[in-house]
Amino acid sequence: MHPTFAPLIGQPQAVELLLQAVRLNRIAPAYLFAGAPGVGRGLAARCFAELLLTTHPEGEIPQALRQRIQQGNHPDLLWVEPTYLHQGKRISAAEATELGVKRRSPPEIRLEQIRDVSRFLSRPPLEAPRAVVVLENAESMAESAANGLLKTLEEPGRATLILIAPSPESLLPTLVSRCQRIPFQRLGSEAMAQILHPLNPEILAHAEILALAQGSPGEAVTHWHYLQTVPADLLNRLIQLPSSLRDRLELARDIDQALDPEAQLWLIDYLQQAYWQQAQPNRLPLLETAKLYLTRYVQPRLVWEVTLMAMHSPCLA
Repeated sequence: MHPTFAPLIGQPQAVELLLQAVRLNRIAPAYLFAGAPGVGRGLAARCFAELLLTTHPEGEIPQALRQRIQQGNHPDLLWVEPTYLHQGKRISAAEATELGVKRRSPPEIRLEQIRDVSRFLSRPPLEAPRAVVVLENAESMAESAANGLLKTLEEPGRATLILIAPSPESLLPTLVSRCQRIPFQRLGSEAMAQILHPLNPEILAHAEILALAQGSPGEAVTHWHYLQTVPADLLNRLIQLPSSLRDRLELARDIDQALDPEAQLWLIDYLQQAYWQQAQPNRLPLLETAKLYLTRYVQPRLVWEVTLMAMHSPCLA
């Protein structure tokens, strides 16, 4: 394997396809990196960008160039991620978290960002043989933004665009038809352990987290972080539900007070996995209904009260 792709674990097919394009000098104007979140699509895009932005792709990438690309300050690299609108400004999901901005809808790639891409590509590359644009979570594009990107894909100039999305079906067919698809697979247990053990070996001992991750190391880390936000006592009471209705109503109150809406949605996914492993499948539809109501902004405490009381039935307790 080319040393540039050494950090990428468990995606030999994707690496071979990208290296073959470089070796044969058949680099496509646009690529679609399709696969589940957290399996290495973003890392692969950064590694591939390193090769495309160097004048000697078959040799060792200079460390200074690699650092500039990793830090996002190369003049011929543009990394686009979904944003929120806050006080008239576009901010990333990370910035929204730092500012404590309450988010009622997911971030998206906006038409103004696609216009930024067009302006970026309107000039020739300054240092590299070609420019590189990476669109993270490309499935978040609104229709107007997707149509704007389509015009750019028709005449990208000396540039390569990389769209990162979960599947071809998540994008407009007209966009997909202009991209070479690079598939990314979910990882097996050995590759998962190879990645997760240096990060946090405790994750590997948590069956519910691994089941939720479904072969995605990034998702496993995300689920683990969510798990740390749930008080241990609260989680234990949910796993072993109290028998009295009064205690269940108090439990609903405590969930509402302890967790924000996003964490409550995650908690439902976790409980569905936990109850399934407990051979309690009858509880799963109730949790699915609760998730539906939470996404429609029904009062969370009321949602949990109704759900936990419904589980009080003898056949569901």
